[in-house]
Amino acid sequence: MHDLAAIQKLLEPLFPGLMGIRLTELAPERVAAEMEVRPDLCTAGGILHGGAYMAFADTLGAVGTVLNLAAGKRTTTTDSSTKFMAGARVGTTVTGESIALHRGRTTMVWQTSVRNAQGKLCAVVTQTQLVLDGAA
Repeated sequence: MHDLAAIQKLLEPLFPGLMGIRLTELAPERVAAEMEVRPDLCTAGGILHGGAYMAFADTLGAVGTVLNLAAGKRTTTTDSSTKFMAGARVGTTVTGESIALHRGRTTMVWQTSVRNAQGKLCAVVTQTQLVLDGAA
């Protein structure tokens, strides 16, 4: 099993770390995290930017895939679809839960639900991760 602190440390110097994504749960079938809605992640109206939702969800699905990779494998996102339902205001925290829909040998599919501080569903992101050989 992967150590949450170790995976978080890997994310820190990367884009997810810049966004402030904090992993809260890791399992082969489920990844959860939270992220503060900061002004630099928002639209002019003080609402979390759509791209921030997508990057947050993409990170969770990628982490989930990494948890399931065999030795010597790597992953990349090949497809992502986002549906937006509500907003999250600056100064609040969003939570994300990514569930494995398919964990195959060559692809994995994850669906991430992002909720605002009131628990309202803001976005649903479904992504496909390709499983590749070796280092890039």
